[in-house]
Amino acid sequence: MGGAGAELDDGADLGRRAVRDVVADVVAGQRVRAVPVSGRRFDEPETDAFTRPYWDAAAEGVLLLRRCAGCGRTHHYPREFCPHCWSDDVTWERASGRATLYTWSVVHRNDLPPFGERTPYVAAVVDLAEGPRMMTEVVECAAAELRVGMELEAAFRPAGEVTVPVFRPRG
Repeated sequence: MGGAGAELDDGADLGRRAVRDVVADVVAGQRVRAVPVSGRRFDEPETDAFTRPYWDAAAEGVLLLRRCAGCGRTHHYPREFCPHCWSDDVTWERASGRATLYTWSVVHRNDLPPFGERTPYVAAVVDLAEGPRMMTEVVECAAAELRVGMELEAAFRPAGEVTVPVFRPRG
């Protein structure tokens, strides 16, 4: 029972066995096959009645945030209550579209459609001028030119039935 070299012996351990085998393949330098996925696009957010104003504004090139009347703070992603003080007195507000680059990673491999055909791309976290941080993509900039604190501005890219905010260097 337990210990290094113990065999996995029941169905509940199947997931651990699969992970162990993948890790062994990677350590051995073997290429790991991608897990087959459906043709579903993973870059299209699901919209609902609550988030519809956000997506409608993005389609018009406007970034919206939520502002709490209770504590005065803004937040992103859109929620029906304030994550800072839990007030439900929260409204939509037009953001300036200005941000600074907090951190990023250049993605060279992604097996989920349609990301694989976009590689390499820059996944990033930006500090919005209004305060919140936002996960996004930086476009129109070579990865070698990216710098923490770099000034950015919102841009918008169609993604199926919605338009998503991305960021590019300001200026």
